[in-house]
Amino acid sequence: MTLNASHSAQLKSWVEAANDPLCPFPIQNLPMAIFSTSANLRKRAGVAIGDQVLDLEVLERSGLLPTGLVPNGLSPTPTAVFNRSSLNAFMALGPAVWSAVRSTISGELSKATSDWRLFSQLLTPLADAQLHMPVRVTGYTDFYASREHATNVGTLFRGAENALMANWLHMPIAYNGRASTVVVSGTAIKRPRGQIISADKPTPVFTASRKLDMELEMAALVGTANPMGDPVSVAQAQEMIFGFVLLNDWSARDIQVWEYQPLGPFLGKAFATTISPWVISREALEPFRVDGPQQDPQPLSYLRQSAPHNYAIQLQAQLNGQTITETNFKDIYWSSAQQLAHHTSGGCAMQTGDLLGSGTISGSQPGSMGSLLELTWNGEKPLTLENGDIRRFLEDGDRLSLTGYAQGEGYRIGFGEAAATILPAPSETG
Repeated sequence: MTLNASHSAQLKSWVEAANDPLCPFPIQNLPMAIFSTSANLRKRAGVAIGDQVLDLEVLERSGLLPTGLVPNGLSPTPTAVFNRSSLNAFMALGPAVWSAVRSTISGELSKATSDWRLFSQLLTPLADAQLHMPVRVTGYTDFYASREHATNVGTLFRGAENALMANWLHMPIAYNGRASTVVVSGTAIKRPRGQIISADKPTPVFTASRKLDMELEMAALVGTANPMGDPVSVAQAQEMIFGFVLLNDWSARDIQVWEYQPLGPFLGKAFATTISPWVISREALEPFRVDGPQQDPQPLSYLRQSAPHNYAIQLQAQLNGQTITETNFKDIYWSSAQQLAHHTSGGCAMQTGDLLGSGTISGSQPGSMGSLLELTWNGEKPLTLENGDIRRFLEDGDRLSLTGYAQGEGYRIGFGEAAATILPAPSETG
């Protein structure tokens, strides 16, 4: 994919709020979400522009969006795609349609002609919009692709000399999670219960997790599918990705540490995963593609990259309003395209709506670690918040929020927020 008119830093919108250099939703972004309002409870697709949401359902019905575009030209589409309660139907149409729709919306929002009066009637203030799950998540896989994070965790539990397992530098490591408990930002998270072992007792007890943690991640959304038995290359995998969201793969570390051997995480992570409601398209992030860390040893041929597939996206986590860590997606060791290519390499069929978590994103500097497990070194070095509160792990009532943006010349591509408040564990009887 190459840069086009929709990426121009000089592009301005007739929605004035979008032209503020600090606005997360300028005309260069155009993220999609599923929204409703008190006046219209129907869940449908919208695009953020400045402080407004553009209603894509009405726009499509008017015939102004080329959702019937196919690689060889225009053809009528028998069914609408933006009147749905998820973006899946649009995502399945493929990159040519994604780009054509983006180009059309960008053009209409950037020119002050008589058309703007029509479009202005299709805007809803963001403050009046209720945001919902943007996609129907068909499958969820969480990777372990940050070398810094894997090294920190390995050091904690196996010692510095055995921090990275022998396979880690040769392939993206992952586990398959539960799609059913992927929820949208704002959904409260109940503290999980599970089997927990302690050093002074020979048998586990079933109780509420005392080491509830967050994981600062990004996630790629698969747009187009591949048939079972047909692997895809890294370049093909890149084209299959529709866009990205923020992701928090909540983790109960004390449940996880007892259960994860020999088959990996299970209930310690299956209770909840939070994503942001706005899907930032891969095309919007094109100006921010960068090379990732040098991969040594060189990956096997099916994982080699011939172009940059990392993205410079600044990330933060806030606990009760205080920033506790800052890091950047560009430093991830295995790119999203490599993760997807590896996922298909044995013949796995990927579907529209599959969610690929990057794994916790940690940097090499103090204050850039993507989990409390690392920030507090498994509770040994507690955090002191500005109000004097001490945290080793998350407590009931805590609000954890992830934010992120890619910084352009005079504009920024914002991701919104992936946030949740922690609720007490359910009682033993439910």
